[in-house]
Amino acid sequence: MTSLDGAVVLVTGANGGLGTHFVHQALERGAAKVYATARRPRDWDGARIVPLSLDVTDASSIDAAAAAAADVTIVINNAGGLNGASVLGDLTELRALFETNFWGPLAVANAFVPALRSSGGTLLNVLSALSWHGMGDGYSATKAALWSATNTQRLMLADKGIDVVSLHLGYTDTPMVASVDAPKNDPADIVRAAYDGLETGDREILADELSKQVKAGLAAPIETLYPQLARS
Repeated sequence: MTSLDGAVVLVTGANGGLGTHFVHQALERGAAKVYATARRPRDWDGARIVPLSLDVTDASSIDAAAAAAADVTIVINNAGGLNGASVLGDLTELRALFETNFWGPLAVANAFVPALRSSGGTLLNVLSALSWHGMGDGYSATKAALWSATNTQRLMLADKGIDVVSLHLGYTDTPMVASVDAPKNDPADIVRAAYDGLETGDREILADELSKQVKAGLAAPIETLYPQLARS
């Protein structure tokens, strides 16, 4: 179990729709300090909030953040992107998306392993229901890759005393998916579910019904997740 009371939390992508809630709800649960990181940090109204520059695609930026936040006990890999990349055709945009959604979170995790090992801390990777479904095209591919890597992190970091937790969610009302015409979760509810899961010791947090349904479908024939593939 991971207590937020007295914790030192670092949130990547803190300026975004989920990130802002991760910052404020951590404080509500008693966090001693929250490093609110972004490529361009903004001013925050709160003595316990420390704005910090962190670009997950820049190794030197990650190293500097890790040095500045060496007292961290919880790292939330929340930063991510969506650029319409596809696995078919020109792969330029897909490579860029992998830099943000896959290589970036791995680099952040690696940089903060020493701090988390010394504190017996927790790494939370924000994934997606699309970690398990290809309808998101290139975005799905990046999240599926990070899900696989997250499982490996769980195994490799367990003996270092670091808990690795994944958060899966469907469409949520944030600027990143503003153009998507579909029912959306309230981001406050998603973050609340994430922190509830941390505090009860969950290693895989399914934050909404869609995530639960898609995860359950993995055990079924492929046509269950993709009915368009069913042969008549």
